[in-house]
This record gives sequence, structure tokens and C-alpha cells, in this order.
Amino acid sequence: MPIGINHARERLSRGELALGFGVHHLRGAAVGMLAAAAGYDWLFIDMEHGAMSVQEATQISIAALGQGITPVVRCCKDALHEGTRALDNGAMGVVVPHVDTAEEARGVAAAYRFPPAGHRSWGGPPFAYGLQAPPPAEAQAELNREILVACMVETPEAVRNAAAIAAVPGVDVLLIGTSDLTASMGIAGQIGHPDVRAAYETVARACQASGKTLGMGGVYDETHAAAYIKLGARFLLSGSDHTMLMAGATARSRFLRSLQG
Repeated sequence: MPIGINHARERLSRGELALGFGVHHLRGAAVGMLAAAAGYDWLFIDMEHGAMSVQEATQISIAALGQGITPVVRCCKDALHEGTRALDNGAMGVVVPHVDTAEEARGVAAAYRFPPAGHRSWGGPPFAYGLQAPPPAEAQAELNREILVACMVETPEAVRNAAAIAAVPGVDVLLIGTSDLTASMGIAGQIGHPDVRAAYETVARACQASGKTLGMGGVYDETHAAAYIKLGARFLLSGSDHTMLMAGATARSRFLRSLQG
């Protein structure tokens, strides 16, 4: 059985936007179907801030493989093993937050690549192949190519080290966590601040120099999102389930109440 399509990678290979749907509160097999129907390319299954177990993340991931959307998990920085368990059980990518140095990025890349590129353990045919993988050597080489690994840039230190982080083999995306970046800069929430713009420019140059992808999270307004996309951001976290639900539900309640006159 061929490996499942990584829809995010396909978009990025064509220079298109790969849109991520944040999964924070939603659970169940329909999550991927909902996001795909709404026009998204990948799920951002959040095990850092969401109350998400590996079991729940992998059940969402397994379902998503057949729903036309790519499951990507975010694990905690000090729980890289949860990312490997997710990859064995449906996920096609991992996002690791708070990666500040090239040394840390090398540790991330090694955790999620099979030898000789890393030290990920082979646990048998993964769900990415519908449990019908080709011989291990062939499957491991293909998974090394297809799994997407993103390191989050969320501090001034990470911005300063962006070129070195981007140069690490096995790192595909430098995803700027804009909310945490502004907080660490002492300008919390000021996503359009000149220092934030400068940070995006620095990371964009680093990505371009190493042939990696610039990612954007925490920016959802039209003005600043457009500016950072123009700088080259392509791997985009487009918002989380609860914020999108609140936006749609609020608009609907306001509309219906307005009809009473």
C-alpha cells in the first residue's frame, strides 16, 4: 500500500499556502472531515496547550488520513517521545515549540528521522501505510522524506539563531509563534510591531538561504497576515477550533437577534 499523501507538503512544494486547522477542544473522528470540508490542508493537533492525550491525538490522526487532510501534532518540547508515538499511529508531521538553538533543532530532527538521518525507532508498519508498509528500509527512507518537522521560533534568541536552525538537516519549517514571540520581547500582543516585522524578515531570510519553509502562527488579521505572507510565510496556522466556533456562533447570534427589530 502506498504511503498516505502529505497534503501540506504537496501545497508547499508548489509554493502555495498550506493552511492548518487548530485542534484544541474538538475530539472524535469527524474533526478532520470538518476541517477538510472547510478548505484546510493540515490539522494542528495541539498536545502542548490543549488537554489532548496521545490516544486522542492518534485517533484523530488515523481518521484524518482518509479524509483528505494531513494530521500534524504539536508535542511539548520536553516530550519529544509523544511525537514519535503520534507518528507511529497516524500523524504525518510534528511541531515542537520553543526551539531556541541549532543544537535543540538537531535533537528534534534526530527524534523524528530513522537512521542514518536520526534515531527514531521502528515500531512496525505505521498507519501512514494503512499498516501495509513496504520492507522496513524502503518505508523508513520514504517516511524520512514525507514526515514534516517544524521547529517553532518564539524568542529573540531563536530569531538570532534562525539561520543556524534552518540549516539543520531534517528540519522542514521554522514556524514563528507570534504570540509567544511578542511576549518574550516585552510587547505582548503587538503582532504588527516593527520588531516583530524585523523578526519575520530575519527568519524569512534564514529559510530562503537553506531552502526551508517559513511558518506563521498567531496572526489572523488581514493586515499583518498579508504582510507576513508577502515575506514568504506559507505554512500557516489559521486559527483554533474554539476561536473559529466562537466567531461563527457570535456572528450567527447577533444576526438572529437583529431580525427582531
